[in-house]
Order: sequence, then structure tokens, then C-alpha cells
Amino acid sequence: MDHLKLVSISFHTAGKIFDFDAQEFDLSPGDKVIVETERGRALGTVVKKPREITPDKAPPKLKSILRIAAENDLQMAKSNSLREQEALQFCQQRVKQRNMEMKLVRAEYLFDGSKIIFYFTADGRVDFRELVRDLAQHFRTRIEMRQIGVRDEAKQVGGLGICGRELCCSNHLREFVPVSVKMAKAQGLALNPTKISGQCGRLLCCLAYEYETYNEMKKTLPKCGRKLQLESGTAEIISRDILAQKVTLRCQNGDRCQMHINDLQTEIRKVENPPSKSPEKPKEESKNQAVERSGKVKNRPGKTQHRPNKQKNNNKTAAGQSQPAGKDNSGQEKSKRRRRRPRRRSNQQSKPPENKT
Repeated sequence: MDHLKLVSISFHTAGKIFDFDAQEFDLSPGDKVIVETERGRALGTVVKKPREITPDKAPPKLKSILRIAAENDLQMAKSNSLREQEALQFCQQRVKQRNMEMKLVRAEYLFDGSKIIFYFTADGRVDFRELVRDLAQHFRTRIEMRQIGVRDEAKQVGGLGICGRELCCSNHLREFVPVSVKMAKAQGLALNPTKISGQCGRLLCCLAYEYETYNEMKKTLPKCGRKLQLESGTAEIISRDILAQKVTLRCQNGDRCQMHINDLQTEIRKVENPPSKSPEKPKEESKNQAVERSGKVKNRPGKTQHRPNKQKNNNKTAAGQSQPAGKDNSGQEKSKRRRRRPRRRSNQQSKPPENKT
């Protein structure tokens, strides 16, 4: 299967990147090329090395590179930049004459000079039809008015930020990302509009650079207001230094101290899991007690030898309890037998009386 050779090209500094068919040209980053676009021919700069892909992965409406820029092409680009300054000044004069509520930002000539694009900002919609007629009669070419936002304005105008460096959007930031106040809060910044706003009046784009890093590092730190039990007593967290991984504590006596998160976790573990105490040594026995205990052990052959004595004593006590004093068991049984035996009748009584004749 045949492969396509794609190359990434940008038309402005820190501008968007577009893919083109590199054809058979041997290109490297920084080369100037002439490409075909929807607006016509344009001069672009190679950003990345060419790469090969399959035709099914190619982007739709893929344009191709016409040629590598020659010296005359570069001269034409310089002359167009000079004409852009003149066109911008003339348009600003017409805007003032007509008292139009709009601010011109930049004028751009296409590479072949077939069109001029004027970029402007405005709070609302602007009727610029008469202005376009004046510009078309003066420049004898097509005119396009394009309204942009304040962030795009700062990107095209450029300048220095509050950090003292060139604006990120005009230097290297190719696309704008959403920025919210939540990002400033996560990084512990003062919510002062003059300190967290850029030249465009919106929140600084650099707030999004370290937002994810702050969220990851915050997970290891306890929240402000949390009370911890330490060896010195109860302490409350009043502030956090996320990048340094330190917290500021307020103790019971009102003193404040700063601790690293590793030291804090170590101290918390000591409180939760105190070291086990060594077992107490038994008290020393007196010599007499030791002798008695040793004597008992030696003289005691076993529990079985003492049992017969106990049984004899138990039998004696049982017998003593069952026999009352002055009486014998055998005598009682004999008396009972005597009572049970019926009395024998005498011979005289058994024989009937004789009748004397």
C-alpha cells in the first residue's frame, strides 16, 4: 500500500499547525514553503519533520505543497508586510472619520495580494459596509473585515506580561485553553484581578500550566483547619505550602511551627502506635519465702500421696457424724430384731383346757 508523506506547517509565529502533503520534497523544520490553501497561495514555515501515514488516515481536503520558497517569494512577503502597515493606518483614519465603535488590530495581505483582511475588536455588532466600500475603492482589491476576541488581539499585538517576559500567546502558545478562578484558588494565589489577569484583561493562561501538578501534590497534605494529635498535644493546621510540602501548625499554647509532611506523618504514627513497654521485673522474694517454697516443692512427692490421708480423715468425720455418742449400730439392729419377733405362747396356753368328769 502506498504511503502519504505529511508535513506540519504554520503561517504565523505561535499560530495553528496544519498538515499538508509533502509530495517528494525533502523538508526539515524551519524551511519556507509555498502551499495552496482555501484562501489562495500562502507562505508557511515547516514545524515538524515529514512523517508517513496510510491513505485511510489522511485528513479530509488535504492540500499539497507547491514548491520550496525562493528568494523572490521571500521578497514578496517582506513587501506585503510593509503594505500591511500602510493599509492599517488608512483604515484607522476612515474609522475615526465615521466615528465607528471598533478597534483595528491588524491588517494582513494574502501572499498574492488578492485580498486584505482587517482584524478588529468591538463590544457588539458593527455596520462596516460603507467602510468596506471606501477601502475597496482605495486599494482596488477584495476587503474582508474579521472580528476577533480580546485574547486573539493580545496574541497578534504581542507585548510583555506582568512576569516581565513576552506573552505566552504570542511566543509559543498555539491554542487557548479554558482558565477559571478555581485554578488560582488551587495554587493559593490572591484573588486580585490586577495580579491574576493578563494584558487581554482575562485570567492568565499560565494558571493552567501547573494546575494538575498542584492537585496531585495537594493529595499528600491535610486540609486547613484539621486538628491533629501530636506528642506535644493537639495542633491545628492553619496554612500549607504545597510546592515545599510543608504545613504550618498552631499548638495549644498559641505557638506556630512549620513541619514537613514526612516529619508530621512520622509523629502522628508515634501517637497512634506507641512503642510497646518492657515487661516489669518480678519483685525479689525474701530468703525465707524462697526457702519455704523450695521446701514445699521438695517434700511434695505428688498429689496422689496426700489423697489417702484425706480420705481417712473424711471417713472418720463421716463415721463420727453418723454415730451419736453412747450408741452402737449392732445393738440397735438386735433390738429391732427382738421387737419384730412375735412372742411364743406357752404350752399351757396353747393346749385347750381338759374337761374333768
